[in-house]
Amino acid sequence: MTDKRTKGERIHEYVYNAKPVLNINGLFSDGSEYYVNPQEPGVNQEIKVRFRTSVDNVDAVYLIYNGEKIAMSIESSNILFDFYTAVIPAGLSLVSYYFEIHSGAVTCYYNRMGVQKENNNEYNFEITPGFSVPEWARGAVFYQIFVDRFCNGDTTNDVLDNEYYYINSGTKHVKEWNKYPENMDVGSFYGGDLQGVMDKLDYLQDLGVDVIYLNPIFVSPSNHKYDIQDYDYVDPHFGRIVDDSGECLPEGVQENKQSKRYINRVTNKKNLDASNALFIELVEEVHKRGMKIILDGVFNHCGSFNKWIDRECIYENEEGYDKGAYVSADSPYHTFFKFFNQEAWPYNTTYDGWWGLDTLPKLNYEESPKLVEYIMHIAKKWVSPPYNADGWRLDVAADLGHSSEYNHGFWRMFRNAVKEANPNAIVLAEHYGDPKAWLAGDQWDTVMNYDAFMEPITWFLTGVEKHSDEFRGDLLGNPDTFMGAMNYHMSRFQRPSLEVAMNELSNHDHSRFLTRTNRRVGRIHTLGPEAANEGIDKGIFRQAVVFQMTWPGAPTIYYGDEAGVCGWTDPDDRRTYPWGHEDVDLIHFHKDIIKIHKSYEALVKGSVLFLYGAHKTICYGRFTDDEGVVVILNTNYEDVELKLHVRRIGVFNHSIMRRILLSNEGGYTLETQEYMVEHNVLTIKAPKMSAMILVTPI
Repeated sequence: MTDKRTKGERIHEYVYNAKPVLNINGLFSDGSEYYVNPQEPGVNQEIKVRFRTSVDNVDAVYLIYNGEKIAMSIESSNILFDFYTAVIPAGLSLVSYYFEIHSGAVTCYYNRMGVQKENNNEYNFEITPGFSVPEWARGAVFYQIFVDRFCNGDTTNDVLDNEYYYINSGTKHVKEWNKYPENMDVGSFYGGDLQGVMDKLDYLQDLGVDVIYLNPIFVSPSNHKYDIQDYDYVDPHFGRIVDDSGECLPEGVQENKQSKRYINRVTNKKNLDASNALFIELVEEVHKRGMKIILDGVFNHCGSFNKWIDRECIYENEEGYDKGAYVSADSPYHTFFKFFNQEAWPYNTTYDGWWGLDTLPKLNYEESPKLVEYIMHIAKKWVSPPYNADGWRLDVAADLGHSSEYNHGFWRMFRNAVKEANPNAIVLAEHYGDPKAWLAGDQWDTVMNYDAFMEPITWFLTGVEKHSDEFRGDLLGNPDTFMGAMNYHMSRFQRPSLEVAMNELSNHDHSRFLTRTNRRVGRIHTLGPEAANEGIDKGIFRQAVVFQMTWPGAPTIYYGDEAGVCGWTDPDDRRTYPWGHEDVDLIHFHKDIIKIHKSYEALVKGSVLFLYGAHKTICYGRFTDDEGVVVILNTNYEDVELKLHVRRIGVFNHSIMRRILLSNEGGYTLETQEYMVEHNVLTIKAPKMSAMILVTPI
């Protein structure tokens, strides 16, 4: 039969009846509580999973979990989207899932990397029933304190000149607080202590800090204290010295067993108990303010001063202490370390050192159940009454042990010990590289977020490597590299771990971010400390902080960053906090951006989508079912006209988006400005070298 309709009539009927072309920009799901319910299911709890498509745009959506395939059904819709749901039954130890979408002749897949032509199970969404992270840590604002350089609240506990000898020199008491660190800085002490932290709690609370993270505070001969001498006690140089007798080392003497002053300060139980008591006071005061405090745990290695090995022989003749493993083959700590020569006692120097360093004896867990038991005791002790710390940051956690199998087994034991003592404590690890094997729900809660935060934003905004050791012009302002790195590395986290990941711009191991904005390669011994202050760009720094406060995770400020502190990498990054010389404008900026971070649930728990990327410009959205936030970073030296498809984050046509922050080269403003979404597009001009935040209810 001949179709007598005109061509126009046939086209009209086809368009009217046919499914629209699949809109891949409408496809979305993630591990947030808006798409997984409950987000942290119990071990015998069903899980409802949600998937979003453009309205009336697909034929079918399937959820594929652990090899099972089930059809999803539409639970709700609005003028933009259909929301499909399905229920995963209870009883699974690990749920690995992705989505299969059908629209006409088109089939595609969706996993943690987004829309895919073929699914790669490596990037499946994962949920571990029974795994949860502390609720207080989600999106919390952390503040990292390198104690010796923060505030000197008690001058009576200061390390004295030549009090003891460590790494080729006697100790040095630095009397000028604002003096730059020297290139060999490990034995220089400025006097910061726990009383100083307590004295500045009003400042930290006013800034908006939720959690204080202290670099190591236990007895140790260095200013950084990653070479622990006694895990059971706070160092009296950070705590309280109530019995301060004895002489320092005589001139020219290097044997620390002759320093009666140091031995008395760090082995006398009166001083040790008083220092632990001060820590209890600090934690109680922190908790009164509704804040938390976490400790730095160094369990891969200890220090050569440690009482278990006693390389310095300072415990050898002290009452109440057993012989160290260096001193005697009969030491109760003999198995705590690996000795290569069993015939070298007394004073056996052939122990295994981390990276071959004899000042950092590696702990020998595999051959010492007693050591394992002791460290588990330490793990529980400091998160339990009366100390009540709120968790651990774990130093070089992937290095612990002599094999990968043992490493993972140890951290399972450690997690169980900590959570048994304090279920609300966090277990957060220092880690470079892929953390997925440790974030399966049975080991760490999360990590210091280098790969999915610090490194990509540093390259994008500054083109400088995080130590300021390399400049890469090809990575500066490169949106594809930036977005690719963020998407890939975020895919290695289960969502709860991502929401509490420590998102830092600077820390004690890397150059200050403000120095990186000068885009120079250098260190303190090559260019000198003053060069770290030259050519910096506070506008770029504010862009970085805007990103930090609007990206998923726990934004973490390294003490002094908010006050304008600069510095090359270690040791120059450990400059003192500039009390009385702060950059007041930067502090006010941090207060305001922290308030914004805390004011919008979308910035703490919401989903995230990149909306646009071009040379030196990125835009992304954070969103919940009720809020939409758009963030724009323009690092060009000219204005950029943008057309953003904000419907992707659920913003309806004709909605008003309100700009709540604009930062540029000259400063920042909270003055609001409104923009209407027309034709489902937000059209906006991003000023040169700017950061903008816009919000709207959905």
